[in-house]
Amino acid sequence: MKIVFASSEAAPYIKTGGLGDVAQALPLALSKQPNCEVLLFLPYYGQMKQKAEFPVEKIAEFEMPLAWRRAYVGLYRVKSARRKERVYLIDNEYYFNRNTIYGSEDDGERFAYFSKAILESLLHLGETPDIIHCNDWQTALVPVLLHAFYQESLGSAKTVFTIHNIEYQGWTHPYFLGEVLGLPDEYDSVLHFHDGLNFMKGAILSCDALTTVSRTYAQEICEPYFAHGLSDIIREHSFKLSGIVNGIDLASNDPKTDPKIAQNYDAKTFAEGKAACKAALQQELGLPVRPDVPVIGMVSRLVSHKGLDILVEAIDELMNWDVQIVILGTGDPDYEDRFRETAYRHPDRFSLNLLFNPSLSSKIYAGSDLYLMPSKSEPCGLSQLLAMHYGTIPVVHETGGLKDTVVPYNPVTGEGLGFTFQTFWKEDMLWALRRALEVYGGNPQAWKKAIRNGMTTDFSWAKPAKEYSALYNRLKGNG
Repeated sequence: MKIVFASSEAAPYIKTGGLGDVAQALPLALSKQPNCEVLLFLPYYGQMKQKAEFPVEKIAEFEMPLAWRRAYVGLYRVKSARRKERVYLIDNEYYFNRNTIYGSEDDGERFAYFSKAILESLLHLGETPDIIHCNDWQTALVPVLLHAFYQESLGSAKTVFTIHNIEYQGWTHPYFLGEVLGLPDEYDSVLHFHDGLNFMKGAILSCDALTTVSRTYAQEICEPYFAHGLSDIIREHSFKLSGIVNGIDLASNDPKTDPKIAQNYDAKTFAEGKAACKAALQQELGLPVRPDVPVIGMVSRLVSHKGLDILVEAIDELMNWDVQIVILGTGDPDYEDRFRETAYRHPDRFSLNLLFNPSLSSKIYAGSDLYLMPSKSEPCGLSQLLAMHYGTIPVVHETGGLKDTVVPYNPVTGEGLGFTFQTFWKEDMLWALRRALEVYGGNPQAWKKAIRNGMTTDFSWAKPAKEYSALYNRLKGNG
């Protein structure tokens, strides 16, 4: 089976968030499935051209129609020994040689160009894929354009559209339909939504299968509270909706081999290893080196939907507890200022690190005792998976992928992975933290059992890849 995987970013080439992790790991995992071949398509951003560690070769250059204009397409391939996964780069200096990946006023046109260039490139390559798997609004036009212009040449391909975050949907003005896309008037009903065009709506209507990144999030986005206006559309197409939980890249996120942490460890040696990592983290951040005090870690964007509202409400009470809190991330200036004030008043209990630092994030996963993730909404979440893999117990709000992946711990039976709270209230979050701290301080054996449960749970991409492969086969009538 030949699978085209279309994404606006993928590590290690270019990454701004979780989509970059998924688009790196999932195509690779799919390529390891029997009889699967993957073609990953990315924009060839200017930042990528500066990375000598990824040699490329030029495959073709051509012009394609984009409404009334003709646009240049340069097609490159990353040189690699992998035979079942090929990475193709779409080059256009005008659209992709920018200082930032997202945030330009013409983002709609840039990614409309990218979506059509993928389909045109398949024609030039002579490829006839079985599946075209698109991700988020940046590639949401691929199913629409496939139906409009490529039925004769690529019409046998089935399309899968994955919603990683429904908050960002791809909005443009109504004139975009003819002036940029060159679509016939009948496609206005496919894309038109309220006072503009909505890329994500077009993908939901046009794709053969609609997925999102956890089972609970698939249920949630059918409701107005989570769907950012698209709940009615999604409910109408819920017959093709499913949720498949993301995995994590265990090869590059493994406490047994991670060179960034103070001492490596596994599920058998975590007691000594995590103690060393905790002491090193405290020392590096200027916190008192105390093995007895619980360290609560967070690696997060400091924005509202990450649950920062209830954390801000609770922070003064938390500072009266005998805990240390470590936060890494940047975001809303109001949250940054509030936490900066807390760090100033409690330098021995609160460490604020307003930066992006992958090395420090690994140290926090390894050196913390608890990992706090009070998200208001969370499609899947990777941080709780990383925390558990590093032996750090998560405390999470039961939403989206957090509910699906963090089974509540039962100290009586020894089953479960973390501590959860159901309602998005400060009091419920604090109660979950208290329950966790009671086990941490009062039942060391139960605490070790919870750590071991998390470290021995399979969070790899192997299972999600099998689920996607099964979905593809069903679409092609093979299962």
